[in-house]
Amino acid sequence: MSENSPRLNYPVSHQVNIVDNYHGVEVADPYRWLEDTQSEETQVWIESQNKLTFSYLEEISSRSDIKQRLTEVWDYEKYGLPFKQGDQYFYFKNDGLQNQNVLYVLPDLEATPRALIDPNLWSEDGTISLSGISISEDGQLLAYGYSVSGSDWQEWRVIDVATAQYLPDVIKWIKFSGVTWTHDRQGFFYARYEVPNTAETFTATHYLQRVYYHRLGTEQAEDLLIYEKPDQKEWSYYCYITEDGRYLLLTVWQSTDRKNLVFYKDLTIANSPVVELINQFEAEYTFIGNDGSLFWFLTDLDAPKKRAIAINISNPPVFPLGKIPHQQGWSQVIPESENTLQGISLINHQFVAFYLRDAHTEIKIFDLQGNFIRPVELPGLGSANGFGGKSTDTETFYSYTSFTVPPTIYHYNMLTGESGIFRQPSVDFDPELYETVQVFYPSKDGTKIPMFITHKKGLQLDGSHPCILYGYGGFSISLTPAFSVSRIVWLEMGGIYAIANLRGGGEYGEEWHQAGIKANKQNTFDDFIGAAEWLIEAKYTNSSQLAIQGGSNGGLLVGACMIQRPALFATALPAVGVMDMLRFHKFTIGWAWISDYGSPDDPNDFTHIYKYSPLHNLREGIAYPATLIITADTDDRVVPAHSFKFAATLQKAHAGEQPVLIRIETKAGHGGGKPTTKIIEEVTDQFAFLCRVLAIAPII
Repeated sequence: MSENSPRLNYPVSHQVNIVDNYHGVEVADPYRWLEDTQSEETQVWIESQNKLTFSYLEEISSRSDIKQRLTEVWDYEKYGLPFKQGDQYFYFKNDGLQNQNVLYVLPDLEATPRALIDPNLWSEDGTISLSGISISEDGQLLAYGYSVSGSDWQEWRVIDVATAQYLPDVIKWIKFSGVTWTHDRQGFFYARYEVPNTAETFTATHYLQRVYYHRLGTEQAEDLLIYEKPDQKEWSYYCYITEDGRYLLLTVWQSTDRKNLVFYKDLTIANSPVVELINQFEAEYTFIGNDGSLFWFLTDLDAPKKRAIAINISNPPVFPLGKIPHQQGWSQVIPESENTLQGISLINHQFVAFYLRDAHTEIKIFDLQGNFIRPVELPGLGSANGFGGKSTDTETFYSYTSFTVPPTIYHYNMLTGESGIFRQPSVDFDPELYETVQVFYPSKDGTKIPMFITHKKGLQLDGSHPCILYGYGGFSISLTPAFSVSRIVWLEMGGIYAIANLRGGGEYGEEWHQAGIKANKQNTFDDFIGAAEWLIEAKYTNSSQLAIQGGSNGGLLVGACMIQRPALFATALPAVGVMDMLRFHKFTIGWAWISDYGSPDDPNDFTHIYKYSPLHNLREGIAYPATLIITADTDDRVVPAHSFKFAATLQKAHAGEQPVLIRIETKAGHGGGKPTTKIIEEVTDQFAFLCRVLAIAPII
């Protein structure tokens, strides 16, 4: 018997008379007060919404069984990729259910590892997380950043690797930046923002990032300003010191668009200027490595699927490459191919190139002149990453994973091309019971879209199965095969898991990305809707058993699609979504997303944005899918007001009997650094919700 209950009595969300005029269009914003997340009335609203949500979830009989099974499967050793710095190896590991991963150090691969940084000791509930590390060239000093309650704000400390003793240095107000050591280990470079107003720590917009040098043993107030651009308040910087220690590279970005600038500073010359090597936002340039003054970059300049180029900063060769005058003298090393070139490492004086072939990984090795040497044989249709290290290293490590294979760490010999398993986790499930297929379905305009579908072997295509359809489709981010405990438990429950590679992502290069942004954003939604229609037509599932899921930009995706086609889906699970498309650019780093979404302040962009903005397209009297909205109180990436306002509006508009609930996590952010206990609880509640609204039998 279904556990569905009559229509819920939702907390009262009072309305205020606020109307904005956008280019002659008046738009009401009755829940603007929910943007003040710290106000007393908002806190009362949060408490009442959570009370309703958790009382609903606690009534679900299968909830405890789901949590128990998730906990059982989650309890396995998880290994990060080892890397060498100085004469020591470092890697992360989680024993199974630890809230945070632990950083270990060992003198050689056969030695007993020593725990160096254990974030689990920093807080009882695991809500203080390690957010980044940087190790000095000799491996003797380590700088690390930590984050509280999932915030993007970081504070950095320094420890001695041998003794694990803290140095007095403390660096604050870092966001979207790491640190990079000088080779003399006397200090490091980093980028930071000004101190925000206390009341706006998690909401204020971020502008005017600056690059500093911190010398060990000094106060942060004494740090040397290296670079700033006051007339370019949106410019932000990633700092990197070349392997030879000679150059400081500044990658300059001004939005989530992958186009960037590249500057450098010669550290061997006192008071050397910052040189603008690439000074136009025309393409993406990712630094690969250098040999003295010869710099290698991965770029999509005149190559939507990317290629590798070389630039000699002291005496450029005379091989014309592009169409813009300052590109004369650049040379091509690895040309663009039919598959998307995702990244390149420089190991053993060779290039290790990562390609995406229909959204799964292929790896090829080239010499420094771009001549193909050999492929790296992978176990199957999956994803690989790693191959880190230095240009002189003859060994490296990589990780391989798929939808049913947990991340396995391989040791790779660059001289012989031989791989060997370094660490292989043991998980409490049988991967032989499941299979993954890749299909290509037509979107609304006929474009072929790839989709991975994972399910139990021998599945009968009778249209009866519960199915989660997941998507993202934005910011040139690619969705590739990856292992997930939550997916495994969903498969054990008899569910199907489908992931669609939508336009707006990066699976097929920059043209694929451009086809799903700004005026083309509706393509992303059409692709997702097309995936749902195909799954139903192919008899994998039906509308009464189909759930859609996505987070962040994927939350926007779910919100837009459930509004455009409410009868197509039974359930919607939008997490930390960008729901108010008219005000997203007014909080934290939201202005940087204009490169993908366009700006509501531009009349042409507004026309497109307003048509799909989830918050502004809800209509009263419509029966929307059962919805569980997920957000967190200290999310300073996509501020929780997006979800708050969407939930209040949806609860008022919704005409159906199915529940519309919002789950607001405390002491958590956008997702980074979330402790294991909170992750398990969140997934438990999502699956329990699905069990109730889809009438799925409890786990036995």
